[in-house]
Amino acid sequence: MANAQRAGRLAQEIQKDVTDLILKRVNDPRVQDVTVTSVEVSGDLQIATIYYSILSDYASDRKKAQAGLEAASGLIRRELGARLTVYKIPELHFVLDSSIQYGDHIEELIRGLHKKD
Repeated sequence: MANAQRAGRLAQEIQKDVTDLILKRVNDPRVQDVTVTSVEVSGDLQIATIYYSILSDYASDRKKAQAGLEAASGLIRRELGARLTVYKIPELHFVLDSSIQYGDHIEELIRGLHKKD
């Protein structure tokens, strides 16, 4: 139970810090429209999965954002090392959060149904 609480607190800290780092320290235009939506930390605190969204619907922009985040992951991890008070900084995995686009798609379908009525 205590480990789950630690993982939750660490996930919150990582989300706050990664968001700050992307805004202020990562000078890559590929990640300027990236928003960190959530972070999950494994039970052993070794892996942090960082979910992000991007405003663009284009697959090419999503690929560029992923490449930009992967290129910046070393810098982000190093900076996290200076900010976090954990023995070992987790390995970072960036994953596109498609829930926002899915929600937009559902909204579009509902609007389409209302127009037919």
